[in-house]
Amino acid sequence: MTPPPRDVGLDALPDVVLCERATDGDTAAFEVLARRYGPMMRGYAMRLTGSTADADDAVQETLIHAWDHLADLRDGSVVKSWLMRICGRRSIDIVRRRREHADADTLAGVPDHRPTPESATIAGSGLDSLARSLEALPAEQRQCWVLKEMGGLSYEEIAEQLRISSESVRGRLARARATLMKDMEGWR
Repeated sequence: MTPPPRDVGLDALPDVVLCERATDGDTAAFEVLARRYGPMMRGYAMRLTGSTADADDAVQETLIHAWDHLADLRDGSVVKSWLMRICGRRSIDIVRRRREHADADTLAGVPDHRPTPESATIAGSGLDSLARSLEALPAEQRQCWVLKEMGGLSYEEIAEQLRISSESVRGRLARARATLMKDMEGWR
């Protein structure tokens, strides 16, 4: 079975136009947005949830929420970051639900395969140390690092979102990584 033909012209439209059309009920325009940003959202959700199935659920929930609330988006040019924020929240919600479900299983006598308190403490300390190091970075470096390492954005996408040059992004990332490597030396 071949997929139905789609309007190739929509793929060339900017996000603002696609958002306006999707807000007016154009499902083909929304489909273009979903295809355009779906892989990025999936990668981001996989990093947050650690599971392809949970990542797929997070992206699906994100797209449903986005379709229902697209009219609330005032500036269609920020649809990418808006979708990524929704995806991040949905991913975290899924992780929380999974944790609550695991706690209920433990109470019901299902074997617990979670890390030991010792390994959880060590991992938590490492994350706390990273969080402190990130917080100490200058805001420009921290923004670039988070968008690249957690959001999975390319240098060009980061430059576009922050309205700076790709070279500035590269420099800020290099300085952020050097600082973080130095700060996290004890955790290697």
